[in-house]
Amino acid sequence: MTSWFALLVFPGFLYALPMGWLMLWVERKTIARLQSRIGPPFYQPFFDFVKLMTKEPLRRPRSEDSFYLFLPLLAFGATLGSLTLLPILATSPSLVGDIVLFVALIEVAPICLILLGFLSRSIFGQVGAVREAVLSIAANLPFITALIALAYASGSLRLMEIAQTAPPLARGLAVLALLFCLPLKLRLNPFSVANAEQEIYQGALTELDGWRLGLWELTHAVEWVALSGLTVALAMPWRSGVMLWDASLFALLSLVVTFVLALLAGATARLKLAQASRFYWRWGFGLALLTLFVSFLNVGG
Repeated sequence: MTSWFALLVFPGFLYALPMGWLMLWVERKTIARLQSRIGPPFYQPFFDFVKLMTKEPLRRPRSEDSFYLFLPLLAFGATLGSLTLLPILATSPSLVGDIVLFVALIEVAPICLILLGFLSRSIFGQVGAVREAVLSIAANLPFITALIALAYASGSLRLMEIAQTAPPLARGLAVLALLFCLPLKLRLNPFSVANAEQEIYQGALTELDGWRLGLWELTHAVEWVALSGLTVALAMPWRSGVMLWDASLFALLSLVVTFVLALLAGATARLKLAQASRFYWRWGFGLALLTLFVSFLNVGG
C-alpha cells in the first residue's frame, strides 16, 4: 500500500503533474521577468498540455507511428516510477539498491529522446539526437559519480539510508555536483544546445506533434520533479515523521531549486556543444571526483 500511495498520490501521479506544471511556470515566469516581460499566467503550462492533447498528429507509417507512441509513454512511465523511490517521508518505500534503480529509471527518458531523434526523417531531429547523446554522457559521468560517492560514504545502496547517514561534507559536495548537472539534464541554458530553437528547431522533438508532443511535455514536467526532488531529498538529513510538514518542506525546496535554475537559464547564453561537454568533463567530473575522494577519507577515518 505504501508503494501504491507513492506511485499514485505522493510523490507520484497526483503530486508530480501539478508540481511539474508549476515548475515549468516558475521557469518561464522567472526568465520573462529577467527579460522585462510579464510572462504567462500560472495555469499556462496546463492549458498548453490540454491544447496539444486535443490535436491530431500527422499520419505516419504504422511501424513508425507505434514507436512515436511507445517511446513517450515509456519515458513517462519510467520517470514517474523513479519518483516512488525518493526518500521524502519517514514511511517512504526503501529497497536494497534503489539508488541503482532510480538512475536506471531516470535515464530512460533521455534514451527515448535520442531514439526519437534518430527515428526522425528530419536532419534537425538527427542532429538533436547526436547532441543529446553527447551531452547525456558528459552529464551522467559527474551525476553517477556523485551518487556513488554518497553511497560509499554511507555504506548503503538505499536512498533513505544515504539521505539520513551521509557525512555532512560529502553530502554537501555531492548535492553541489548534482545541482551542477541539473541544467544540462533539464536542457536549460547555458546547456540547451541539444534543443536550440534558433539552430535546429526543437532538435530530437522536431517531428513530434499533437498529443505525442503533449505526452513528451508531460514527461519533461515530471523530469523536473524527479531530478530536483532527488537533490532536495539527499540534501535533507532530517525526517520529522509528520507527513504534511515533510511533504510541504520538500515541495518548497523543490520550487527554490527550480527558481535558482531559472535564474541561471535567464542570465546566461547558450554554449556550443564542445564548450558544454568540455565544461562538464572538466569541472563537473572534477567536483564529483573531489566528492568521491572526501568519501574515501570519511570511510577511512
